Order: sequence, then C-alpha cells, then structure tokens
Amino acid sequence: MSDGSKHHDGGCTCGHVRYRMSSGPLIVHGCHCSWCQRQSGTAFATNAIIESGRVSLLQGEVEEMMIPSPGGKGQLMARCPKCRVTVWSQYYYGGYRKYFKFIRAGTLDDPSAMPPDVHIFTTTKQPWVVLPPEHKVVEDYYVTEETWSPESLVRRADLLKVAVRDKE
Repeated sequence: MSDGSKHHDGGCTCGHVRYRMSSGPLIVHGCHCSWCQRQSGTAFATNAIIESGRVSLLQGEVEEMMIPSPGGKGQLMARCPKCRVTVWSQYYYGGYRKYFKFIRAGTLDDPSAMPPDVHIFTTTKQPWVVLPPEHKVVEDYYVTEETWSPESLVRRADLLKVAVRDKE
C-alpha cells in the first residue's frame, strides 16, 4: 500500500477540479467487474479507498450523481461539471457511504503511485488482461481482515467508531 504520510494530488482532465489525498489510501482495488468496465470504458477500474476526511477539494466543485450499482444501493459519483470525468465515487459500504471515498487512481497526477494491492471480481476480467503472478487476485471479493494491512485495519476501525457514534 502507498506511503501513509505523503499527500497525493489529482484532478479532472480539464483542470477545473483539483483534490488532495492527505495520506496514502487504505487499499487500492483493481476492480474487474463488468459494472466498472462499463463505467470506466476500459478493462478495469483502479480505486484507491481512503477516509473521506483525508480528501480535500483544492479547486472547483464536483457534481454528484447517484447511479445504479450491482448491490442495489447505488454509487454516488463525483464528477467535474465541465469535462464530466469521475474523480471519486462513494459506495454504500455497509451503510457508511459518506465516510469512504473511492478515488479513481487514474485521476491522480501520478497514477503509478497507486498500483492495485488486490485485483477483485476477476471472474469477469477480460481474457486479454494478464495479471502478474505476484499480485493478489480474488475471483469475487475478499475478507477485509485477511487482505488489508494492519495499519489500514486500524484506520478503518477508528473511522467506523466515529461512524457508529454519528449514527447514535
């Protein structure tokens, strides 16, 4: 996983939207599901999951729109209102949608800083995509406690405590 202390900047194609991740992500998914393929217009989406409070909008504004998702709870997409590039999304994620952002790693100034930690939903992976043998690959989804780093699990637990308090 990416360095937890360094910030990472990114933005849309036209430059209207600029954002900053104040740390490295919790984990980076290479998602090969057919929904991500359709939404990204390519073979898979690379999403860097991070706490929403660690993402700052530096410039511009995003337009949010709810689109369908396989789980039926919808996915909130944040797009540049000018060039329409999606910079992040927020999934239902167990009822904690507002606490996590799924940054589209391709919108980072340096996307190479966030290669996938795990490739998910590989049962629908395009057959011409060849994954390196050393990469963690799962057919569908994984068990979080077995896949995330110990540091990321602590960060996640801390955030979920806040989320539970907020719901009380």
